[in-house]
Amino acid sequence: MHRLGILLSGRGSNFLAIHRAIVDGWLRDVEIAVVISNKPEAEGFAAARELGLTGLAIPQEGKGPEAREAHDTKMIAALKDYEVDLVCLAGYMRIVTPAFVEAFPNRILNVHPSLLPAFPGLDAQRQALEYGMQVTGCTVHFVDEAVDHGVIILQKTVQVLEEDTAESLAARILKQEHIAYPEAIARVLSGEYGVVGRRYLRV
Repeated sequence: MHRLGILLSGRGSNFLAIHRAIVDGWLRDVEIAVVISNKPEAEGFAAARELGLTGLAIPQEGKGPEAREAHDTKMIAALKDYEVDLVCLAGYMRIVTPAFVEAFPNRILNVHPSLLPAFPGLDAQRQALEYGMQVTGCTVHFVDEAVDHGVIILQKTVQVLEEDTAESLAARILKQEHIAYPEAIARVLSGEYGVVGRRYLRV
């Protein structure tokens, strides 16, 4: 049984999509070992507890690099305590430290609402509209030390409509994220892939 560690900071819609994929049997031999939030008040954290899943609130204490490193040290310890095979960032609004990445090499996934490398960081949907993109989408990728930079596992496209606002575009991209994330988890846990340079290659 593959064990997932879910990290979230907000409503947790991607976490819930992963949970549904497990319950529906689409993701087989997979369980959510622990859900961790840096925000105890997060809707996704409350949802995890309501579903009977193990939830841990680990807020950062203090500010600055030392506090950030101390927080990630606690996160690493908790994830290792629950023996997770894969760490899934699901709306986790923190940049993880290099030590965190080193603790789980090629075992941290993230989903981003653009076709990376276009529009990393915040407000990707608004940036796509302002740039005049006709097609955008979402990307599931491995996490490395840079923001929204790791090797791309898969992408889903979304047509940009003339009448789109950042909110309407974000809603359609989010639907594709809910499809893409479980699919990417299944691909990675299968082990049937290799990475050559920046290319993810299925075998």
